[in-house]
Amino acid sequence: MRIDKFLKISRILKRRTLAQEACNKGKIVVNGKEVKPAYRVKVGDVVELQYTSGTVRFRVKELREFVKKDDAQSLFEILP
Repeated sequence: MRIDKFLKISRILKRRTLAQEACNKGKIVVNGKEVKPAYRVKVGDVVELQYTSGTVRFRVKELREFVKKDDAQSLFEILP
């Protein structure tokens, strides 16, 4: 699954276009490397997302094409 789609489905970012813009600006790092929107995310990848207020790190636990809003949290695990 593409990283931009994963960020939208997991509801980390609200829209896929926001995820694409973040990737293009170098604000998304997977396993220590900046990635483009087409990067294929895998289970176990550690993703860092830089917001203006700080950085969020999480590990991908599961990949699904569709998920209900209440189950979105099950797709990732927040890291310290």
